[in-house]
Amino acid sequence: SAARPATEETQQIVQEVKSQLEEKEGKTFDVFTAVEFKTQVVAGTNYFIKVHVGNDEFMHLRVFRSLPHESKPLSLHSYQGSKTKHDELAYF
Repeated sequence: SAARPATEETQQIVQEVKSQLEEKEGKTFDVFTAVEFKTQVVAGTNYFIKVHVGNDEFMHLRVFRSLPHESKPLSLHSYQGSKTKHDELAYF
């Protein structure tokens, strides 16, 4: 989908996977605000979310939400660091 401004739901998604990212990065984020997102429907939904993590730093997260009947938690599939506010969200 086209990039669109983050919603309350998008912020809930990033909050749910924040601990997974902190574990992978070995640090905690004081600021963790979803800015914009794109979705891709697969056997579930991939969310590509731009997250402000403080100062002028941004990260792009790829979060997978399985189909509702599978009752699986959200999964941080992958992420990219060292992004800026103006970097385009792209498939990764």
